[in-house]
Amino acid sequence: MASFSTWELLQELAVGCVLPAAQQGFDQVWQLLFVCLLYRLLCRTGLPPSVKHLCSLIAGVYALYQFFELHMMWVVLLSVLCYLTLFLVCYSNSRGTFLSLAVLVYLLVGELHLVDAATWLKIRGSQMVVAMKAISLAFDLDRGVVSAFPSPLEFMGYILFVGTVIFGPWISFASYKDAMESRKLKFSWFAKISGSWVKCQLCLVVSTCIAPYLFPYLIPVEGGESLDRWLDAYENAVSFHYSHYFVSFLSETTTTLAGAGFSDHKDNVKWDVTVANPVNVELPRSMVEVVTSWNVPMSRWLNTYVFKNALRMGTFPAILVTYTASALLHGLSFHLGAVLLSLGFITYVEHVLRKRLAAIFSACILSKSCSPDCTHQNKKTLWVYGINLTFSVLAIFHLTYLGSLFDSDMDNMDPGEGFLASHTIQKWSELSWLSHKVMIGCFVFYWLI
Repeated sequence: MASFSTWELLQELAVGCVLPAAQQGFDQVWQLLFVCLLYRLLCRTGLPPSVKHLCSLIAGVYALYQFFELHMMWVVLLSVLCYLTLFLVCYSNSRGTFLSLAVLVYLLVGELHLVDAATWLKIRGSQMVVAMKAISLAFDLDRGVVSAFPSPLEFMGYILFVGTVIFGPWISFASYKDAMESRKLKFSWFAKISGSWVKCQLCLVVSTCIAPYLFPYLIPVEGGESLDRWLDAYENAVSFHYSHYFVSFLSETTTTLAGAGFSDHKDNVKWDVTVANPVNVELPRSMVEVVTSWNVPMSRWLNTYVFKNALRMGTFPAILVTYTASALLHGLSFHLGAVLLSLGFITYVEHVLRKRLAAIFSACILSKSCSPDCTHQNKKTLWVYGINLTFSVLAIFHLTYLGSLFDSDMDNMDPGEGFLASHTIQKWSELSWLSHKVMIGCFVFYWLI
């Protein structure tokens, strides 16, 4: 009877959820996909660079209008502000710092005083991509990575590049210029697009139709009140994770379709843009691996333009500055800030503890996998695997706890409320603040040894 009920549920989900979700997802993005393809084909016609930049700008503005209508003006306004700021400090050696401050002021004033919360929530992703592109370009100008100051058309074409302006990811100015050169239309390009599209649809189905019914319908696990809370938290975390993977693979699709997201290896073009690595998140070696695999381009951006600049203050302060910058880019949301800052502490404690244990036992139990020629004496013994497995389980535990905030209740909240602090406190109180307690326990253990 139980198996029949499960089969019946799967049939109902296939008809009532899977097909409608896939259809709705396609209906929302087909115009964006078409414009990305059109831009790719235009770049293949040998148009002058200025015309390609103009086409990129027009295509990006059209995509913004399709998704945000007149609210797109806030994204365009940020783009113009970034260029004006760069122009005013074009002879300075601290363009990255000045632009970062200007972007921060704009985001704070815009969210708090100029735009209503519901609208800001819609455009937040595009605002973040625009800010990251502009700041990276400013620092690259300071460092000489980009030698010539871009014209207004070059700048706006890059900032509003249609392949990334809606769903991301961040790409460098050099990657944008490579996309303009438009490599040949080969099977590998089409295969990358097709693969990313299929993955994004599968992730949408898992997030919408499967994750909410994991326990006890699909996986017959039941227990007391405490266990049920953790099972619910795991469902919420999985649903949130796969909704993020959906956007990540969709951004791979649009980026590749528009002609970006490749690397050259001795004239061998490889379409290899990777936004998220779900395996490393769902089955992680460590929380450090989770952070770097959650959004690969953003992790690279934070490491290059925030962490390394803040490292002069020390490792731990640099980590806090990095996660604070990430929280500010995501918006003034208490629950996101709480999650990101908690991640900062958790990853730091895990890193230093495993580093200390690896030194004591001379074992490959660091947060990141050791290279084959590392100096550790113990590499593949059973107890080394056991310690690494323990930390993997601990990482899944932390992810479940942090992901418990992203439940169905937040969809019913008034965007004007943000995600109230009371919601965050309530959800983590129901789980006895266990993740934070474990983190503190690990730090005390590290301090004692």
